Amino acid sequence: MQQGRFLSGGTMGHVVRMTATGAMGITFVFLVDAANLFWVSQLGEPQLVAAIGYAYAVQFFSVSIAVGLMIAATAVISRSIGAGERDQARRQAGAGVVIAASILAFVSLLIVGFRHNLIAVTGAEGETARLAARYLGITIPSLIPMSVALVLSGALRADGYGAKAMYITLSGGTLLMLIDPVLIVWMGLGLDGAAIGLVLFRCTLLTAAVFFAVIQMKLVERPTRRTLRNIAGPFLVVAGPAIATQMSTPAGNYLLTIAMSAYGDEAMAAWAVVGRLTVVVFGGVFALSGAIGGIFGQNYGAGQMERVRSTYRNALLFCLIYTLVAWGLMLLVTRYVVAAFALTGVGVEVLRSFTLVGVGGFVFIGALFVSNAAFNNLGRPAWSTLVNWCKDGVLSYPAAIWLATTFGASGVIYGQALAGSVMGIIAATWGWFYVKGLRAPDDVTLDPSYPRPYPNPDRYRRR
Repeated sequence: MQQGRFLSGGTMGHVVRMTATGAMGITFVFLVDAANLFWVSQLGEPQLVAAIGYAYAVQFFSVSIAVGLMIAATAVISRSIGAGERDQARRQAGAGVVIAASILAFVSLLIVGFRHNLIAVTGAEGETARLAARYLGITIPSLIPMSVALVLSGALRADGYGAKAMYITLSGGTLLMLIDPVLIVWMGLGLDGAAIGLVLFRCTLLTAAVFFAVIQMKLVERPTRRTLRNIAGPFLVVAGPAIATQMSTPAGNYLLTIAMSAYGDEAMAAWAVVGRLTVVVFGGVFALSGAIGGIFGQNYGAGQMERVRSTYRNALLFCLIYTLVAWGLMLLVTRYVVAAFALTGVGVEVLRSFTLVGVGGFVFIGALFVSNAAFNNLGRPAWSTLVNWCKDGVLSYPAAIWLATTFGASGVIYGQALAGSVMGIIAATWGWFYVKGLRAPDDVTLDPSYPRPYPNPDRYRRR
């Protein structure tokens, strides 16, 4: 029987390797997304950049649902692999694909139908609102193939194939990097060109994911109706809280977008740039949560609790070092970013506030992501939901409004950093005590009083 890749070897090595490949993939994708914004900004119309910022606030919700489903797939599949049940893992991957595509099809239909109302709530008005709604109308349906690609990528990470998961995003990102200037500038399609490029990118993701996960590595088995019915319940037990957790970030971003919109299109243009910079610079931090999920899941499934604790410690250390290096680099390149995106007026103040203070907050936000990975993969996904919604749904907006009364648009950045720092410290501490007290699955069954992890979906058999 083939052993899980994360059950031996140094846990720091696994953390670095999986995070590095995940970071390269996600950073490249968001770097291309930033390039997309750059080409739009070269048209000399801040209104277009602001429209993308408003559309991003809405689209972030649906993307987060897809990411939540990927996290659930990684958690469930990796536990099966750690327990030596590879046939079950393949069926779970197939069921995850079907579930993800179905959910995102429904979500896409809702967003397209109500896109004008959703954009209006963000504070967009007039032509800017119309452009943002048009951008959503073109790009939102492509979330369906993207959701399938993410689940397949999660299956690859669950089995330790971080590099192949990275190749999926690199292939799509390379295409987008090449076609964006052609569509946006050379063909003169402007914002529509940016939207078309995003659609092509997501379809390319799906093609690459099918090749690596289904054809080459054979990690996915088409589920029968009976298998899908049996697995859907336990899968959604994990996916529900994971999706709810992921939804907190766009909800917080949505509220902060409303707060920032009060300061005009210059501030919103900078806010759009900040959003792109955040995911580019902190690709490693964002990748960390999904990347180490498979390490937690395999070692928990195999009952290796000391390796679970070691993974948690090393992930926090990695996150701290990464964030400090990123902070220093951002301080050095601030003026170049201002020039590259042609930011003016209050927009310059917003960006400088981000690189000086906002980036530093990720020391603690990264720790929050590490605790998320532990909770999602070790039986307490609802705790992840709780700490994230406390940060994004309870603290961020009031903190932003409060600090904005003194610092103006920059106060929105400061409020976001303050909320992230407070909840990051709380979540990281809570996560450590939980991981420290975990028992191996066999020990848990001997003690009925001990809190059980989420229902084990790994015992279903196809009849």
